[in-house]
Amino acid sequence: MEQRILIDEAGMMRAIRRIGHEILERNKGLSNALIIGIERRGVHLAKRLQAQIEAIEGIQVDVATMDVSLYRDDRGHQPKEGLPFTMDTTGKIVILVDDVLFTGRTIRSALNALMDAGRPSAIQLAVLVDRGHRELPIRADYVGKNIPTSHLETVKVHVHEVDGDDSVVIF
Repeated sequence: MEQRILIDEAGMMRAIRRIGHEILERNKGLSNALIIGIERRGVHLAKRLQAQIEAIEGIQVDVATMDVSLYRDDRGHQPKEGLPFTMDTTGKIVILVDDVLFTGRTIRSALNALMDAGRPSAIQLAVLVDRGHRELPIRADYVGKNIPTSHLETVKVHVHEVDGDDSVVIF
């Protein structure tokens, strides 16, 4: 299978840095914010985003991890036992972080999970890659790179913590 590198390590770092600046500019500080990384690679991107925000602004924003698998509608009905994360979201600005935005179903699942966990004052979405082909009316507030794709192509984000390198590839 032929693959092409769309974003290299330096490009990923620039995108995360830019998203961090955009988040700070839009929210005029983040004293009441929570960053939530969606399992699996979104978690690592969320931690990097937290580090960028701390480096830029000198503030520490809490980071949580969310597993939305029990909330997915495309994997059959599953009972929801417990919450997908443990932090209270009530009254907070929640910044959801994921690696690739495609159909929107993962984000819809994350929104359902957030509503079960509390009532945030706002929810914003940051993604490294938006590849289009939405099935639901979901749009990211912060995008590292828009990459038009066909349905036959696969976009894969590699993060050093999981894959041993930082890159975005298309198959």
